[in-house]
Amino acid sequence: MFDLRAYYAKENQRVQKSYEDTIQTIEQICGETESFGKARDKKEYYRFFNCVGRRILTLADYERNVGDDYFSTKSFEELLEENNEFYEEVLAKNYQSSYANPSYCVALFGDHFGQLISYFYCEYRQYIIYALYHKIYKMEEHNRLFTEVFDYVIHNQTYDYDAMRKLITRPHRKKKTQEMMRGFREQFDKDFTYLRDIVENTDLSDLRHLFRYGRYITPHEIKTAKFLMQYPAAKIKMLSDQIVNAYINGFKRENKDISIKSTVGLIFNIGQERIAQQLLDDLKTKNLEIVINHVSSSKTNKQYIYDHRFDATLYLDRDYTSSFQKDFREATESCKKVLSVYSGTIFLDAFGEPSFTPENKKECLRFTDEQQKLFRAHQNNITRITDEYLPRSEISFTIISFPSPEIGENYEHLFEDILEVNMLDAEHYEDIQQKIIDALDKADVVHIKGMGANRTDIKVKMHELKNPDRETNFQNCGADVNIPIGEVFTSPQLKGTNGVLHVEQAFLHGLMFVDLELTFRHGYIVRYICNNFNDAEDNQRYIEENLLFPHKTLPLGEFAIGTNTLAYIIAKKYEILSILPILIIEKMGPHFAIGDTCFALNEDKAIFNRLDNKEIVARENEKTALRKIDLDEAYTHKHTDITLPYESIKFITVVTKSDKRIDIIRDGRFVLQGTEELNRPLDNYDIAP
Repeated sequence: MFDLRAYYAKENQRVQKSYEDTIQTIEQICGETESFGKARDKKEYYRFFNCVGRRILTLADYERNVGDDYFSTKSFEELLEENNEFYEEVLAKNYQSSYANPSYCVALFGDHFGQLISYFYCEYRQYIIYALYHKIYKMEEHNRLFTEVFDYVIHNQTYDYDAMRKLITRPHRKKKTQEMMRGFREQFDKDFTYLRDIVENTDLSDLRHLFRYGRYITPHEIKTAKFLMQYPAAKIKMLSDQIVNAYINGFKRENKDISIKSTVGLIFNIGQERIAQQLLDDLKTKNLEIVINHVSSSKTNKQYIYDHRFDATLYLDRDYTSSFQKDFREATESCKKVLSVYSGTIFLDAFGEPSFTPENKKECLRFTDEQQKLFRAHQNNITRITDEYLPRSEISFTIISFPSPEIGENYEHLFEDILEVNMLDAEHYEDIQQKIIDALDKADVVHIKGMGANRTDIKVKMHELKNPDRETNFQNCGADVNIPIGEVFTSPQLKGTNGVLHVEQAFLHGLMFVDLELTFRHGYIVRYICNNFNDAEDNQRYIEENLLFPHKTLPLGEFAIGTNTLAYIIAKKYEILSILPILIIEKMGPHFAIGDTCFALNEDKAIFNRLDNKEIVARENEKTALRKIDLDEAYTHKHTDITLPYESIKFITVVTKSDKRIDIIRDGRFVLQGTEELNRPLDNYDIAP
């Protein structure tokens, strides 16, 4: 197994003496603050430092003891109990009285200071990974800060907010080049094999391997691992072949050369190791070596994550962004050899988590208008640097999604049904989709209208084809970058795109939106409402912060028609339509993406459809065309797909310049000649339109 102690030995040796001194100091602090009730007006601060100090000492002991044999000498039950103890403070059942909760901290420490202390506490949540990875140099840095903040509190009768804020956020203002370089190597360097070794070199039937990641482990990760361990090897191999072939085909379709690359990133959910292991073997046959970018597990508490989404407001200013960008460029330049052979990412997603509507707390931090502008500029600059070293014209991706046991008692049956969806014959669907594209290419606008309770009524403007025999507006999407098949999509023209998009329920970025309605004028959102909360201002803010941020409006970057009616029927069968990932749901009806086009930062590379070899010319819109004169104004760095289910559609109709009308869908069914086969799942399951 990869030796983390040896990997970070140089950095750790440099601070070892200081680290040991800070541990002794924190032991003393814990002793001083044990009787926090006697501290009078500083009682709550003493209680806070005692709580965090004890956590630091616990994890320092963990760092000393953890190693390869740690996970083989402890029982599964012991490891599970320990893991739960690491995360119990932020679980929903304990959150009301957790320092991670800004509302709780404001009640204890007052406005401003409460939010600052809550942020400070959350910084020490990262200590778990530092300890597991033996990053003593990071633990020492946090320990020093902890002792300095404690000294500030005990030596002052009153506290200056700005002084305390600058002290607490100091780690974000220091030079970060070395730290970023280490981060790049952990994510992209094939020689950093800690995560890969868990997949490749541990006994996956021994579920104690799940705790080697240092992430929160729940019954969902355990059940997933058990289920996949007994899953037929032939099906795992078939699935892996589908993913690998899709990834390779994504390069072919987008006219990119994969032969100049030698690594591929993998992101997966803990419990999916058996699939990851097969992918690792199969990608080697394609001369690609996996580097595991990241692993995910069940969220501890969505409200906790939501409450801290804007914590960067505490340190986001021009000095910070300027120094961050300078350090980022230095780090990418230092790691350019590692980055140059990276081909892209395969992402094994999971779905099934219950829909979530957060509580909007007045105590949560929020960006100022000036910070939103600064954040947009910062995004642009970081994206620009990234594209120099990981150009989108050279890399690709593939995403595939599987159900999680969170879905409920039908998990195993649903897994089989989703496997069937993921294995559909892409070429067959592309033949049908080509007929849809041929009709859509006659359009001046495409008119989409909802029925029943759905209030959608929008006309989407198409680009004019100068040479229809060689050009097309729509990409014929099989199963490559996105599995499952299938959809046809384009980048609409903004001027002339007008109307209302309405969806009764949408699960976007992990959040539920109820009665979401967006009004477009010449391609931009000019009005937005939803009904998540009783107060109209709360609803407005909810959309602004979770769909538009950091912008005041967004353009319509994509219009598409999904053709995967089988996926739709499975969603209806299991009543999971509201919690499906966008990866699947976007294939189940027309969808509209707000933000950038699908071709963002890659508009100038010619792309052709496989069947007719026509060039897809609708790769930009009036917004992304600004890259030629003002790169900062061209991109939003957002792309959120919003799908209308088939049963909500009165019609999707091509309207030509001569006002001829060609229906693609009418009353929830495909009616264009040659697409009737797509209705079979709808008819077989007797889903009324």
